[in-house]
Amino acid sequence: MDKTWKLFLLPCLVLSFLASSSAQICRSHRFPDNRQYANCADLSALNCYLHWTHDQAAGTLDVAFRHTGTSDSRWSAWGLNPSGPRMQNTQALVAFVNSSGVANAFTTSIDTMGPSMQPSPLSFEVPSISARFENNEMTIFAVMRVSDSWLSTSQVWQEGPVNNGQLGIHPLSGDNVRSAGSVNFLTGQSGGSSSAASRTRRRNVHGVLNTVSWGILMPLGAITARYMKVFKSADPAWFYLHIACQTSAYAVGVGGWATGFKLGSDSPGVTQNPHRNIGIALFCLATLQVFALLLRPNKDHKYRLYWNIYHHSVGYTVIILSIINIFEGFDILQPEDHWERIYIGILIFLGVVATLLEAFTWYVVLRRKKSGKHSHNINGVSGNGVRGQEV
Repeated sequence: MDKTWKLFLLPCLVLSFLASSSAQICRSHRFPDNRQYANCADLSALNCYLHWTHDQAAGTLDVAFRHTGTSDSRWSAWGLNPSGPRMQNTQALVAFVNSSGVANAFTTSIDTMGPSMQPSPLSFEVPSISARFENNEMTIFAVMRVSDSWLSTSQVWQEGPVNNGQLGIHPLSGDNVRSAGSVNFLTGQSGGSSSAASRTRRRNVHGVLNTVSWGILMPLGAITARYMKVFKSADPAWFYLHIACQTSAYAVGVGGWATGFKLGSDSPGVTQNPHRNIGIALFCLATLQVFALLLRPNKDHKYRLYWNIYHHSVGYTVIILSIINIFEGFDILQPEDHWERIYIGILIFLGVVATLLEAFTWYVVLRRKKSGKHSHNINGVSGNGVRGQEV
């Protein structure tokens, strides 16, 4: 029995060891000069890792920040920010490869939303800082003399382009806006901050609400109105279905629009001008459509023709702008590829349905005209000038 238990426990222990060792990629890294650090953490974005040793007696932090999968035309940075997981007020270590092919490192205090990325002293002393670039990996080494208040704080890391020796602004989408978290140098814990996680959730909710409302319900409502009203038996059911789709789309879309504004107010310095401007235009046009519904003239009113032209043109404009803005949103959020493919599949399905219904609608209309013409010939004036009797 003992032997059986040993045989059972052995693979479990092996699997447990493999799971724990794979949980942190940083632990398997070996520095070329045999440097060793007491703790490390896999950062949540941009393929970055942090290694550190805290010397409590000396009051120092010996850190190594690694940015893998980069190039010699990109800069890398890591820093601490006691005011929260954001760029402004970050005390940063920056490194880049200069025109001579040498990795340079310096400190910079990011005091404004438009940082110059020029060398400047930090709020704490940095006795030693250097950088090394090998095999598409930038590593920043530094010794920092910090007080206890810096030992549990927010951390921010970033990367961006280098053009002719000048450090350019980093991208404002994807992992570059998710590269923030918390770190506790005493306990060895590091992870995404609650505010960063909350912001990611709001971004996802914003994307889902707008895709469902503007990108699916709105086109579906337009298809319902255009093709169902051809059939007399569907009147007025088509109208109520159309109203249900469009008002639901508007209500859900207002929620998505509001979350977008909240995201913008919570992300100062990060602007998505095309996406934001199209979103504002969509909200205004859709609101006009709602009010136009309340002012809809009767079918026999002399202004009904002009109202129809306005209603149709604004409606189709909203649908086109919605689809454009959803793909703008995909470029900003950068979700997994299958989500974008799913939405493209939905658009293709709606397009195929609309094409088939368009063909069938024209068939019905032309047949109805032909039937009406034939009926007119039978019930109209006969050859001898006597009007035929109605059947």
